[in-house]
Amino acid sequence: MRRSRAVIATLKSAKADLSLLITVLVLTLFGLIMVYDVSIVQAYQDFGDKYFYIKQQLIWVSLGLFCLFFFSHFNYLNLRKLAVPLFMISLVLLLAVFVPGLGIAAGGAHRWLKIGPLTLQPAEIIKLTSIIFFASLFEKKSGTTGFLIVLSIVTFILGILQKDLGSTIVFFLTSSLIFLLSGAPLNYFILALPVTLIGFVGFVLPSPYRRQRILAFLDPQSDPTGYSYHISQVLIALGSGGWTGLGIGQSLQKFEYIPEVTTDSIFAILGEEFGFLGGLFLILLISFLIYRGFTIAHNAHDRFGQLLGYGLTLWLGIQAALNLAAMVALVPLTGVPLPFISYGGSALLANLVAVGILLNISRTSKL
Repeated sequence: MRRSRAVIATLKSAKADLSLLITVLVLTLFGLIMVYDVSIVQAYQDFGDKYFYIKQQLIWVSLGLFCLFFFSHFNYLNLRKLAVPLFMISLVLLLAVFVPGLGIAAGGAHRWLKIGPLTLQPAEIIKLTSIIFFASLFEKKSGTTGFLIVLSIVTFILGILQKDLGSTIVFFLTSSLIFLLSGAPLNYFILALPVTLIGFVGFVLPSPYRRQRILAFLDPQSDPTGYSYHISQVLIALGSGGWTGLGIGQSLQKFEYIPEVTTDSIFAILGEEFGFLGGLFLILLISFLIYRGFTIAHNAHDRFGQLLGYGLTLWLGIQAALNLAAMVALVPLTGVPLPFISYGGSALLANLVAVGILLNISRTSKL
């Protein structure tokens, strides 16, 4: 009780991590510039309005920054009480995508939810709420059974039902690392590794689409007009940028050469227009964000804050790493957005909420 009161008192008096806040604001502003830049052609083709995507993104940025401010002042200790309800709500939303009239299917996948004028991707929400749930579960160094049940259910829904390999990988890796940081024996992971590999192979092989992504990863030039077209065009864009880029707005690949140019592949246009140095600057910004997140988590006063901080930072770091690695053909294309940069309201909102919570934890960190 005394410890909780001390944490609350510190929250009221201390200031949040200013360097983390500035980094995120810079990334978000840069993301707005890139979304506007890369979306003009697609927005005009799809909606007859070249400002369509940037107007939508501005709405989500405004909402996200409001949530960041709110959660930076909302005592993170209260999230322990809300962990189960928040997770259950996000689980219901994850299943609601299969309800006719609510869910939106595209390309054979059910990943989106239409609620009035809003289109949400519940996978992004459950990544956030599951971290809160696991932090509360492992706070007292217990909960292996609950962890395995939740991990299995969410992985099954994301991977098998929604066919969202990227979100499945991000969720699985983040959850597993939180479990490891909670003090789980390393033997658990050694024993689970063969099962995980078999499960991954069993998930990929039955799907011709996923097999082709693996083949494109192994040889990006194997079928440049077919299954390796996407990664081929991404590499052409990055190569065209050279050291300093073609200049902002000068991309040729954004003229509908690269699929998913506003979301998963936005880094390709960034590399084309800003070059290697521009891409390196972005990576350094994200790396600094991850560094600050780990520092905040390490210095948190309580175990719940530590696990929560580590979990949120790992999530942002893993998602960014997967996106960037896919863009340079280090891993297969997985359909994972780049945090704070890619177009997409649900992901951006969840990312900014995560940063708000980190800022709140930083008020009590022993820095």
